[in-house]
Amino acid sequence: MWRCAGGVMETPLNCAEEQQPPPVLPDARSTVTPQEPTTDKNDKGKAVGFVLVHAGAGYHSESKAKEYKHVCKRACQRAVDRLKAGALAVDAVTAALVELENSPFTNAGMGSNLNLSGEIECDASIMDGKSLHYGAVGAVSGINNPVLVANRLLSEAQKGKLSAGRIPPCFLVGRGAHDWAVSHGIPPCPSEKMATKFSLSAYKRNKHKMELSEKVETGFNRHSKKRRQASETENGSGLLDTVGAIVVDREGNVAAAVSSGGLAMKHPGRVGQAAHHGCGCWAENTSTLNPYSTAVSTSGCGEHLIRTMLARECSSAMQCEDAHQALLEAMQNKFISSPFLASEDCVLGGVIVLRCCRCSDAQPSPDIQAILVEFLWSHTTESMCVGYMSAQDGKAKTHISRLPPGAVAGQSLAIEGGVCRLVSTATTVD
Repeated sequence: MWRCAGGVMETPLNCAEEQQPPPVLPDARSTVTPQEPTTDKNDKGKAVGFVLVHAGAGYHSESKAKEYKHVCKRACQRAVDRLKAGALAVDAVTAALVELENSPFTNAGMGSNLNLSGEIECDASIMDGKSLHYGAVGAVSGINNPVLVANRLLSEAQKGKLSAGRIPPCFLVGRGAHDWAVSHGIPPCPSEKMATKFSLSAYKRNKHKMELSEKVETGFNRHSKKRRQASETENGSGLLDTVGAIVVDREGNVAAAVSSGGLAMKHPGRVGQAAHHGCGCWAENTSTLNPYSTAVSTSGCGEHLIRTMLARECSSAMQCEDAHQALLEAMQNKFISSPFLASEDCVLGGVIVLRCCRCSDAQPSPDIQAILVEFLWSHTTESMCVGYMSAQDGKAKTHISRLPPGAVAGQSLAIEGGVCRLVSTATTVD
């Protein structure tokens, strides 16, 4: 097992650049790369928590690698700032998502993919592992940070029934979601202001591709088909999907969240996995039935993730003894080879997962308690950008995970991750 003292990664499973041998199972990849600690000694004992974020599973061009990594770093820092201020997991994971949504380089919130009508419709959801409450919005327009609406739905539901004994909503869509958000103090944003130069140019290119495709399907200009297919990987437009985050707080609570602009050129009103319960995210604290607290956030082709309920499947798998092997088998058997996707020859998706528990080994003092966090990411897409950070780290670490050379996207998978020990005094952790 890979260990990390004081919340700092010492030997995470990581990095394509090292070219270490893959594990025995075919179509999977996992490497071990040591990294230098970055702990801020002044923060030791003052804060406990951990965050893992992703900027989508899809295609991340080398030319924009710095931007993807930078937004992941900012998202991690936002979450850690909240944890240091005493916030619980739900608030911290929301802070991370707001940062990801505000970036023009991600397909969430501002800069999201445009649909067939040239409009932006967003999905988002959040789940609290302590209460098991969930909030979500689907196909909502005119809201710059849909995760704030999802979070508000969750918090309002926790207050109990409405007047006349009505059950509060946990999932709203379309205009109803927009109006509910505004009535609860979340500011609207004109849809035209949410589009960026990048998303608008991508819409124009995608619209042109659709026109070419329609000509190909009618037997005209067949030679353009190969050119069209080649250009899809080259420009990378519209290939990034859902962003997300998972968090452990000082009390050992977990939370997960996702946000997405959905597939490029989607039909108006389409709702992806980012809003579906058990498909976009999952968080569940330890219980008598579950020895580990688990949190999951997914990304990829929404229809594939919905039909397999991948978030909940991965959460259940993480209760097994070997987390790495359990996730690998879940991705292979419950996703790539899932009977629910038997008609698909290219299954696209990615996950970030964590599980945590109280450390049972002896501590140097009875006042010191520790939480052991195992975290992993896996994807069948060409790449996935992730970032992670503990409340005791000086800065976040980021990485763009890629399939190994020769691997076929949608049929192969990569899996990487590490272990982190979070230490605090008994007064900090209940």
